[in-house]
Amino acid sequence: MHENDIESIMKAQNGDKDEMANLVENNQGLIWNIAKRFLGRGYDKEDIYQIGCMGFIKAIRRFDASFEVKLSTYSVPYILGEIKKFLRDDGPVKVSRGLKELNVKINELQKEYQKKGEELSLNQIAEIFRLPKEEIAMALESAKAVDSIDNSLSDSDKKLSIIDTLSTNKDEATLITNKITIQKMIEDLDDREKELILLRFYKDKTQSEVAKILGISQVQVSRIEKRILSGMKKELVS
Repeated sequence: MHENDIESIMKAQNGDKDEMANLVENNQGLIWNIAKRFLGRGYDKEDIYQIGCMGFIKAIRRFDASFEVKLSTYSVPYILGEIKKFLRDDGPVKVSRGLKELNVKINELQKEYQKKGEELSLNQIAEIFRLPKEEIAMALESAKAVDSIDNSLSDSDKKLSIIDTLSTNKDEATLITNKITIQKMIEDLDDREKELILLRFYKDKTQSEVAKILGISQVQVSRIEKRILSGMKKELVS
């Protein structure tokens, strides 16, 4: 996330359009990260992004340096709220007919492979249909209902709602901020560290398995992992 200069923020608050435009441009990664959560719902991605920009501009206008918080962190609930308000006020979620039809075809294909005991990856599906993987992902998302945080999780024996699975002391904006921060921290890791995190926490490999894949000892894997996680924790609480 871009670190914003207090002087630039004050100039934008005082009507400097160039500074306002610069702040929006410098933080477009943050805005896109939040906007992408709402893609595949029948709205143009640029429209969603522009609505997010409006939320970010509101945050700039209301920001106060005495809050002792970064503008990027402060602006998340404004961006999120502006997009949600747009979707709510604009009516039910819209899904194009083309996406619905593609979703049906993908489901049929997946069922055929599941009968053989095989699971297709997103890339494999994209290759079979000769379509960009982004379009395949949108088609898959199009069939998912917009979840309410009060909805029960069907695969839970305890009938937990989505809200029950969230940390009680962190709201959605904080969770999104942390997720974006973690993504940025992972991007800053070197190639070996990235692969280690990918294998350990996204592919559920044991430290021993990771050590074999990377050609290092389990002790080295443990040390690198602890160092990375320690750095991430410090960044999240700072």
